[in-house]
Amino acid sequence: MPNKNVQFLDLGLVPYKETWDLQESLMAHTAAIKLGNRNLAEANVSTTPNFLLFCEHPHVYTLGKSGDESHLLMQESFLHTIGASFFKINRGGDITYHGPGQLVGYPIFDLENFFTDIHLYLRMLEEAIMRTCAHYGLMAGRIEGLTGVWIDPESDNPRKICAFGVKASRWISMHGFALNVNTDLSYFGHIVPCGIATKGVTSLQQELGHEVDLAEVKQRVLANLQELFQFNPEHVSRETLPKPEINEL
Repeated sequence: MPNKNVQFLDLGLVPYKETWDLQESLMAHTAAIKLGNRNLAEANVSTTPNFLLFCEHPHVYTLGKSGDESHLLMQESFLHTIGASFFKINRGGDITYHGPGQLVGYPIFDLENFFTDIHLYLRMLEEAIMRTCAHYGLMAGRIEGLTGVWIDPESDNPRKICAFGVKASRWISMHGFALNVNTDLSYFGHIVPCGIATKGVTSLQQELGHEVDLAEVKQRVLANLQELFQFNPEHVSRETLPKPEINEL
């Protein structure tokens, strides 16, 4: 029986590496359950969990496995001058920026609890962000051939407001989306965001002309995800999350 419960946790401001390790741990936990189910009769199969993490990060640049390192426009040795760090990671996509005032969402879903279609999964994540932008009176949408959610996508001046980069293994997802709410957009000037040099970035604050209540944005994004994926959110604490051992290679 598919499990439509999602354990939800808002981590607040947390270092990037810490959340990457946490995602890997939760993914390994879910994968171990799936592996253990393989030779069991249906009546004895254990349900697999789903997790959703919200957070903000200190200033950090992350480069996807297919990304171009030259899209970081300053030497790594100078990143400390702007208080930023840099990680090469195992999601899809190119380089992006995370920082305070940005809502980062990491769904660690067993997609077999929902649907086994990675493209539909991405469209659903995008739709949740588009609905959130619509609540604030902003026209947001997609641009064919490009990732992300864009403000005024059909205009001569589309601006990316949300970046996406995901990984899935055994239908378990990790990584996710980064929605610019009150983000310091000057940090995007040190990269070619998502490898797209010809289009700009924006934030809710930039578009609306005032700071936006981040807590309210989180509530709206969570509600939109809940409606689209038809899940039941269970608010949990960090201490209740599973802590499987991950073997060192």
